[in-house]
Amino acid sequence: MGEATVLHADLDAFYASVEQRDDRRLRGRPVIVGGGVVLAASYEAKAYGVRTAMSGGRARRLCPHAVVVPPRMSVYSEASKAVYRVFEDTTPAVEGLSIDEAFLDVRGMERLSGSPAAIAARLRRDVLEHVGLPITVGVARTKFLAKVASGVAKPDGLLVVPPDRELEFLHPLPIERLWGVGPVTSEKLRRLGITTVREVAHLGEGALVAILGQASGRKLHALAHNRDPRRVQVGRRRRSMGSQRALGRRVGRTPAELDTVLLAISDRLGQRLRAARRVCRTVTLRLRFDDFSRATRSYTVRESTAHTQVILGVGRDLMDAAMPMIRQRGVTLVGLTLSNLDDDSAIQLALPFGRRSSIALDRALDVVRDRYGTDAVTRAVLLGRDHGPAVPLLPD
Repeated sequence: MGEATVLHADLDAFYASVEQRDDRRLRGRPVIVGGGVVLAASYEAKAYGVRTAMSGGRARRLCPHAVVVPPRMSVYSEASKAVYRVFEDTTPAVEGLSIDEAFLDVRGMERLSGSPAAIAARLRRDVLEHVGLPITVGVARTKFLAKVASGVAKPDGLLVVPPDRELEFLHPLPIERLWGVGPVTSEKLRRLGITTVREVAHLGEGALVAILGQASGRKLHALAHNRDPRRVQVGRRRRSMGSQRALGRRVGRTPAELDTVLLAISDRLGQRLRAARRVCRTVTLRLRFDDFSRATRSYTVRESTAHTQVILGVGRDLMDAAMPMIRQRGVTLVGLTLSNLDDDSAIQLALPFGRRSSIALDRALDVVRDRYGTDAVTRAVLLGRDHGPAVPLLPD
């Protein structure tokens, strides 16, 4: 059995913490970032049930005395860069997960820097001192358990799971702590009386496969025994790109409104792809409904592409196919995820999927926006519309 040398570092309520850092009057008070839809909530607001992606109206009803502030994405991006400088000063082995979360491997650093627990404590102190933000760190032998540990330790905590006490720590936890156990899987397991990780571990792999399918069943069986062979990977390029827009709970959204949302998302993703010199093959439409259930629909094109119109064409066809479900259940979130990414040397698909249009005009629009910025030229249908904030990303 190896040592507990994997750190999972996760900033606490990142956007809201930055706002509290920069405005002393907000410290200790419930803070909501974003008016129409909640982008982040401080722990003081979360105590009243406010959650990310909740409509602003519902959040204010739950916590009427909360302070609502507009998002400042450029400030959050700078704060993230400062935090990552602290990570990289701590160890060269940093695997970024998002702008506010990373794995760090401190194996072999004990003589130089002290024990993993000491390194984690110093990391937390350095982030607070140099960036002014609280951060929670979990330390364990595997990436999975380090992430679970940081989740249990939040907010502003440090938790080390010794290798000889891993299952003692893991098994009493609720099943939702296992990666891959979302609302649907949780409901399936809880209907069968399975509520803790220990009960998952006691099921045979075959039984889990019968309940959840081969991929999910095998994965959960391994994680329930803390079997996770993945190593911290430095410089790993992202395997997918996504963007989404929370819509709130207003009923009766028309297909034209949803198409405008889809168009803005496709524009944003196409620009991100080209900026990273990547291409994609698979487009996945992600939907969330009024009852908080979710659905995804995917399509893989024949050849890789970074053209906005191709991405939009696939998204539109997937949206058309999902419209009966949307009319029946309402929709509160629309998102697209691009996967099967490759370098942009891959051959570009010449025509958009599903419908013919002026591909030359759309390529020209892509070129102008890539060179002069997103706001240099805008589609007429998007003029005067709020497209939602552009969430900062890690460098690819």
